[in-house]
Amino acid sequence: MGKWTVPSALILLCLLCLISDQGRNLRANAEGDSQSPADPPKVEEKLGAVPHGSATDSDVVKRESESMKKTLRSSAEKFEFQAEVSRLMDILINSLYSNKDIFLRELISNASDALDKIRFLSLTDKEVLGDGDTAKLEIQMKLDKDKKILSIRDRGIGMTKEDLIKNLGTIAKSGTSAFVEKMQTSGDLNLIGQFGVGFYSVYLVADYVEVISKHNDDKQYVWESKADGAFAISEDTWNEPLGRGTEIRLHLREEAGEYLEESKLKDLVKRYSEFINFPINLWSTKEIDVEVPADEDDSTEEEDKPEEEDTEKGDDEESEDKPKTKTVKETTQEWELLNDVKAIWLRSPKDVTDEEYTKFYHSLAKDFGEEKPMSWSHFSAEGDVEFKAVLFVPPKAPHDLYESYYNNNKSNLKLYVRRVFISDEFDELLPKYLNFLKGLVDSDTLPLNVSREMLQQHSSLKTIKKKLIRKALDMIRKLYEEDPDESTDKDKKDIEESGDNEKKGQYARFWNEFGKSIKLGIIEDAANRNRLAKLLRFESSKSDGKLTSLDQYISRMKSGQKDIFYITGSDKEQLAKSPFLERLIKKGYEVIYFTDPVDEYLMQYLMDYEDRKFQNVSKEGVKIADSGVKELKEAFKDLTKWWKSALASWNVDDVKVSNRLADTPCVVVTNKYGWSGNMERIMHSQTLSDASKQGYMRGKRVLEVNPRHPIVKELRERVAKDPEDEGIKATAQLMYQTALVESGFMVSDPKDFASRIYGSVKTSLSISPDAAVEEEEEVEESETKEEEAASGATKVDDFEIEASEVKDEL
Repeated sequence: MGKWTVPSALILLCLLCLISDQGRNLRANAEGDSQSPADPPKVEEKLGAVPHGSATDSDVVKRESESMKKTLRSSAEKFEFQAEVSRLMDILINSLYSNKDIFLRELISNASDALDKIRFLSLTDKEVLGDGDTAKLEIQMKLDKDKKILSIRDRGIGMTKEDLIKNLGTIAKSGTSAFVEKMQTSGDLNLIGQFGVGFYSVYLVADYVEVISKHNDDKQYVWESKADGAFAISEDTWNEPLGRGTEIRLHLREEAGEYLEESKLKDLVKRYSEFINFPINLWSTKEIDVEVPADEDDSTEEEDKPEEEDTEKGDDEESEDKPKTKTVKETTQEWELLNDVKAIWLRSPKDVTDEEYTKFYHSLAKDFGEEKPMSWSHFSAEGDVEFKAVLFVPPKAPHDLYESYYNNNKSNLKLYVRRVFISDEFDELLPKYLNFLKGLVDSDTLPLNVSREMLQQHSSLKTIKKKLIRKALDMIRKLYEEDPDESTDKDKKDIEESGDNEKKGQYARFWNEFGKSIKLGIIEDAANRNRLAKLLRFESSKSDGKLTSLDQYISRMKSGQKDIFYITGSDKEQLAKSPFLERLIKKGYEVIYFTDPVDEYLMQYLMDYEDRKFQNVSKEGVKIADSGVKELKEAFKDLTKWWKSALASWNVDDVKVSNRLADTPCVVVTNKYGWSGNMERIMHSQTLSDASKQGYMRGKRVLEVNPRHPIVKELRERVAKDPEDEGIKATAQLMYQTALVESGFMVSDPKDFASRIYGSVKTSLSISPDAAVEEEEEVEESETKEEEAASGATKVDDFEIEASEVKDEL
């Protein structure tokens, strides 16, 4: 133990010496800074006032501005930033932040908070507001392009000297520490919302910042810093008194010149701060037309112009009495209100009119058409997560809604926190199939000092998503409940008596625009599959060309019917003629027509509805009552067995007697879980499909024959006489190929199929099967050219003869 005493003492002594040297260096630097001369700035013009009154020489102002930027005021009290704040500003300034625009959002949010505080105090003490302009609760912005200064002023509660030190120099209870830690560990700058940097985001665009603030309980002070690890605070004796509130002046960097444009600031306010409760005004420059007295030269030119003859005499005398004027362009400056759209979601739905909802939708969706949204839902949620939301169903679907469905991560739902826009890139707020909805969510309880990836996994966001989905589906359900075309006869009569015919046919319009989204929802959202199934609409064999629902289909089902019958294809007219429907239609069963390619995928997920199974009539398993089917199967047992052997090399699993055919001799069906003919075509048409890997999904094919058809009866007799007849076997194979085509499948060998058809045509025309095609005679090329020349000469002679005949007639 003793042997370490002397070395330890020596190391401790060296450390104390180093600390002492650093302390002397710091004091020397501080003294040097305090001795450096700096001229105090002159009295600034009132924010927004017309630049008249006291002024200084432009060169003096320029020198003062440059001197002020080089060093902080010598008379000011110097402070050092808290260590983490200093590191934070270094990160912000030296990194390529992807979105510098957020600085304005943060400053406006801080100004709004300050105004909220003073308004709250005024509820119990009206004297705190003051008189005149000081009592106006508003936010003002002004640009000085010559000095490259952007000023933002509020008449909020203001800050005392102690507040300036605490709020702008230390982390206090903000999330800045977590932000710095996140930056140091992962380097991820993709943080959302108010991540705790707040005010410090100004150094994304400015290299020098002044904060002038006046609190009712203190004098007016100036906080200033160049983000060099220190800031200074001094009593403000040169700027015009604020009365109360805070003004922030950003001396913008060279590369931040875009923020000196009025159009840029207007766009940022519209995007991020449109729904702030307080007015946001910009001191803007405009050109207006002004009538001024005309010059003598102009009046002389007008007198030289001839007067029209039909001018009345009285008008001439009146025009002579009027003074001569002209219109010129004049530049004016005035306050322009930037946030005129109110945050209607903060009000009760009972207090908001339909016109206000429509206007709000057009502003939110940037939809400049005249059509109003089909429907909307305005609601609040309370509990563990509190939020308010407004959802809209647009009047029309975007043209590219489904073109990049799985590649587009941008949502039409905007996330706000305390009326400040945060992001519209949270695809987890609503599932993809509802991305056609437009609206917003405003929450006061979301944690925003985390990365976007962490927030998307946060339990609060999951709760919001669950409630939004439920409200969205309720809003869509309300569309058909209020539609007279969708209601029962009793409900339809009540709606018609109420005179509300504006909503007639509205659900059919919704389905034509967004029906595919509902089908995609059934595929993707298992938890809400049954609720989405109620929204399904389709045409059927009994709907007379109108859309019908599953509930309406079930109400029309025959007694004893257990399955919901459907068929898929590309065209309703072709499906209506399908051989699979013949006996079903004849027996009075209703069959659903699914003609959208996505329907094939849909029915793989929608297995049942209201305890009733779905049955594709083009597959095995269709059950129709038939009293004589057993006898027919026995009678045609030999034929089906022979036919199966004749198709042994054709990938046919079985040949059976059918109970679904009426007028067609045979059809080809697949097993219950295999692809239908329509699905095979869809999969083959895929750009990147691999035919070699699709065989296992094609399913086993079964040929079903109609025992009552004369062709099948004749085949049975021919097979009974001579089972080895090659002609009969060829006919059976041709019938199978024809059934493939009629059943919607693709023929594997089109050339063989065509040859068999042509052979059948020859037989019907009594042409010998061995009859050969007549061969063309070979002609030498020279003779051919001579014949063409002779033919051309003959045509010329004929033309001359016709011309001469016409001439003689004339």
